[in-house]
Amino acid sequence: MCGIVGYIGKRDVQPILVNGLSKLEYRGYDSAGIAVLEPGGLEVRKAEGRLANLDGKLKTMPVRGTIGIGHTRWATHGGPSDANSHPHTDMSGAFSIVHNGIIENYLEIKEELVRKGVSFASETDTEVIVHLIADLYDGQLVSTVRRVIRKLQGAYSLGVITQHEPDKLVAVRQASPLVIGAGAGENFIASDISAILEHTKDVYILEDGDVATLTLDRIDIVKGDTGEPVDRKLHRIDWDEEQVQKGPYEHYMLKEIHEQPLTLRNTMAGRIDGGNRIVLPEIPLTEQELQRIEKMYIVACGTAYHAGLVGKFAIESLTRIPVEIDIASEFRYRDPIVSDNTLVIVVSQSGETADTIAALQESQRRGAKVLAVTNVAGSTIARQADYVLATKAGPEIAVASTKAYTAQLLAFELLALYFAQTLRTLDDETRSSLVDGIKQLPHQVEKLLANADEIKWFAESILDRRSVFFIGRGLDYAVALEASLKLKEISYIHSEAYAAGELKHGSLALVEEGTPVIALVTHQQLFEKTVSNIKEAKARGARVMGVTVDGNVELLDSVDEACFIPRTHQLFAPILAVVPMQLLSYYTSLALGNDIDKPRNLAKSVTVE
Repeated sequence: MCGIVGYIGKRDVQPILVNGLSKLEYRGYDSAGIAVLEPGGLEVRKAEGRLANLDGKLKTMPVRGTIGIGHTRWATHGGPSDANSHPHTDMSGAFSIVHNGIIENYLEIKEELVRKGVSFASETDTEVIVHLIADLYDGQLVSTVRRVIRKLQGAYSLGVITQHEPDKLVAVRQASPLVIGAGAGENFIASDISAILEHTKDVYILEDGDVATLTLDRIDIVKGDTGEPVDRKLHRIDWDEEQVQKGPYEHYMLKEIHEQPLTLRNTMAGRIDGGNRIVLPEIPLTEQELQRIEKMYIVACGTAYHAGLVGKFAIESLTRIPVEIDIASEFRYRDPIVSDNTLVIVVSQSGETADTIAALQESQRRGAKVLAVTNVAGSTIARQADYVLATKAGPEIAVASTKAYTAQLLAFELLALYFAQTLRTLDDETRSSLVDGIKQLPHQVEKLLANADEIKWFAESILDRRSVFFIGRGLDYAVALEASLKLKEISYIHSEAYAAGELKHGSLALVEEGTPVIALVTHQQLFEKTVSNIKEAKARGARVMGVTVDGNVELLDSVDEACFIPRTHQLFAPILAVVPMQLLSYYTSLALGNDIDKPRNLAKSVTVE
């Protein structure tokens, strides 16, 4: 949510900022702007809507300078508008800031500033910060910023510049991600590494409370509260800019769907030895430590929560340890029963999901160990968790998650097998057979993708429907939830997912002649039960598409169309079954002409509560 980029160096800053913002478009936004220090003072250009609107302004009113900050905004306080867009300036136009996050006590600060005669130009919480900096400025930008952040409550990452000190760019992080890119004779700030990757692969990841001062050839980081210098590790990013380009694909989402075989191979790489044993040295839990665990929690949001549903099933099936799953935004407020005999597993693609971070911190406060499943090394969640299982999916740009989700599913399968292996709740033959099944998954996904066009005709047939329903039992229900979310995210067609046995408890009232129902029927033990539920929907006029495994041709007697996935162990079927569902959402949205990679109202990384 929102994006920050900043530069100080010797090059023309405008193209660097605009290009950096273009790399952040995937995060979700509704306005964009830049502020540049020109020889005559600060110049700001901003515009509601897509980055193209800002680019159009800059073509007629360019800015020239070598230090500047830019921002893409996702509206929280105040609707999308030029006035509410960042960067914001003080009344004199001498200071400018960009901000990600939310200032919880902004009204109190605003009232104080208004009494001093400050006039506000926007409805945002952010604007109070720049006026506060101007009000408290003591001739030193860094010390002033440190005084200001002591007054702020909430989450924020900041980029600050002033014409009074044209050789400095100041950055702050508090509960909102921010990195510093180190270059030769130039330095950068960004809320996401992808914004600066073409310029540098060397980054410092700021910690909460850090205040950094960037000049042409120096980066100084101090603690905001004490001013004490701190050393942060310089990280070398091991993926390149080409990985975040679309290549031959029309959309990032389609590219990322097709990257899933490689993603699965990367996630399992180095984690299976020659004896089909799971090797996870990053999770050094002994048999005795695991035996002490009385219960596990899986805590996540959105797509990651759906992955957690599969994880719960896999861990309980293979270890017999009870697992409770909760939505992160609910977990922290319901006084969860967590102790030092609890293992909490948090899941987040970005590692910066605000609600999940809060759940992690609350769990640790109560004495639990926390294991993170995340895609971003160096993220807040990765740094704060006790153990980290990296999914290795690589950069995922499309807002609707695909390859990160299947990587999370595989991570849970590996984790469940590792726990079972350590606790010896599986015999060697069964474990080895399951591992053989995991090894087949990348090839099986490749087979599904080779027939991707077969799903187009069904996608095009649901365009004019008011609602679509997904049903399934057991693990199929977990996949139905994710399939429904994908469709509504990018097609804007109303869709719901139901446990198939629940249809007759009210939901059948919504089924009428021609209503599309997608039935997932990969769980062999529940095949006949789900078929009965399909017939209930068919009797009310539903048009049913079935998703099942190769060989289940008898399903054709009960559905209008069918999609077949390769046979695998039932634990791994979700990884295969979700692929045609991802394609269904993609092709439906494509036919509707929607902005597939950047669906309305949504953001890739939800960094506010």
